[in-house]
Amino acid sequence: MKRRRFLAGGGVGLAAFSGPRAWAWTAGNEIHSDVVVIGGGTGGCAAALAALRHGRTVVMTEPTRWIGGQLTAQAVPPDEHPWIEQFGANASYRALRKAIRDIYRRDYPLTTQARNALFLNPGGGNVSRLCHEPAVALAALCAMLAPYASNGHLILLLEHEPTAADVVGDRVRSVTVAHRPSQHARTLVAPYFLDATELGDLLPLAGVEHVVGAESHDQTGEPHAPHQPGPLNQQAITACFAIEYIDGQDHVGDPPANYAFWRDYQPKLRPDWPGKLLDLTYTDPISKKPVSRGLDPRGAGAGLWVYRRIIDPRNFEPGSYPGSSGATLVNWPQNDYLLGPLVGPGITQETAANHLAQARQLSLSLLHWLQTECPRPDGKTGWKGLKLRNDLVGTDDGLAMAVYIRESRRIAAEFTITERHVGLEARRAELKKDDVTAAKFADSVGVGAYRIDLHPSTGGDNYIDIGSLPFQVPLGSLIPRRVENLLPACKNLGTTHISNGCYRLHPVEWAIGEAAGSLAAYCLATHQPPRAVHATPKRLAAFQSMLSSQGVELDWPKVGPR
Repeated sequence: MKRRRFLAGGGVGLAAFSGPRAWAWTAGNEIHSDVVVIGGGTGGCAAALAALRHGRTVVMTEPTRWIGGQLTAQAVPPDEHPWIEQFGANASYRALRKAIRDIYRRDYPLTTQARNALFLNPGGGNVSRLCHEPAVALAALCAMLAPYASNGHLILLLEHEPTAADVVGDRVRSVTVAHRPSQHARTLVAPYFLDATELGDLLPLAGVEHVVGAESHDQTGEPHAPHQPGPLNQQAITACFAIEYIDGQDHVGDPPANYAFWRDYQPKLRPDWPGKLLDLTYTDPISKKPVSRGLDPRGAGAGLWVYRRIIDPRNFEPGSYPGSSGATLVNWPQNDYLLGPLVGPGITQETAANHLAQARQLSLSLLHWLQTECPRPDGKTGWKGLKLRNDLVGTDDGLAMAVYIRESRRIAAEFTITERHVGLEARRAELKKDDVTAAKFADSVGVGAYRIDLHPSTGGDNYIDIGSLPFQVPLGSLIPRRVENLLPACKNLGTTHISNGCYRLHPVEWAIGEAAGSLAAYCLATHQPPRAVHATPKRLAAFQSMLSSQGVELDWPKVGPR
């Protein structure tokens, strides 16, 4: 038996190290730890950090070369609620946001005004108060994890995916993961396993009862649920990309292989989409009426350009960036992929791979359309000076390392959150009054706030975007109905297709992950399974007290709906 820590695949700020201080240990191809986190996305990082803070050893895997998920490999600037700077987020998430700003203040040539801005927004995007480059979030996350990698408490396996699980009765004994480039397999052994994968990949491998796609109104009682269940009815995925604009340059290349298809593609949705997908006119998510934000990347930019802009040259010293447009992240209605989901009945690996390839073709086609056919305010067509910033997303082709996945498999939980618990209309109808709050959960382990925002789906639904109320994360939604030592750590908790729409964003996923990692650590310390913690008021109160001591908010002050 050899005691050591192991880091595979590299990573910013996390150097490989082997030494006698390691607490996790290996035996042949087995790696043993207290907690295994499968998936290094936003929730996975929060889960690992929580367990590590409580002195536990952790193995965390990640299928790409970048940890951070939505924030990094998927290249999605954080989408947050209006009170994020004051309250409504875990202290550790606020620490991450501060670390991102600190990197800019320390390392970037900011103007004096930007450097002194209390709420620095480097990109000035209007989707968030903190639009930033994906690699800056990566650096901040790696810095938060680095001390634990150094002392051997953390083993990080990059470019690793789960391939099998050994389950005896209601307990998972081990999970086998494979290194994607080499296919070399390792077996991870631990008392607790957390599924932080983007699609809930560990659930079918471990035989955990779960739901996929849309439930029916009869199943959930939700006002906006469809009449018939649709396991293949899932939110669109998106292959995001970063671009800049240099006036006077020409970066137009050959059209992508499937450009003709995507140029002419018109979504068939309910209610109707207003025309072709590659067009500046699209469905407004709330009114369902046609709307156009327009696009003009010149100067400070306008419309869609500012939507998720991640570099605003006005925040930096003159000459820091070519041109005056900066760079924006394209995660727009026009590159939502609708032709099929990645998981569900009849979806094979080959089918999923084809959908992933087609999603990337759509995004490359959108770029070519923007360069050559997009209407301009000056009456011309096409912005030839648009250029992929592959360096900002860490890939050769300029598309994000991983597609943005909005909807996962979800555990069949002891408690399932529905629209009736968090939806503004549903709460008013149920309580028969206008002044309402989301359902109060005595077992709260975190909070979140976001509209119930479902993008057009693979089942033909147009946007489902309805008001919601600032909500809590109930512990019961993290407890599988049967399996004892596997917990969800991101958007694969016990929600429905509808309520998933407000539990899937960055700060909420972080809160879910932190709750799961903390619960695993608490259960190890008290020798009590998660189900017993949830079922026993005294144990539940002690766990909630532990969360509060770590800066986890469990309830909201009185604020308005989203």
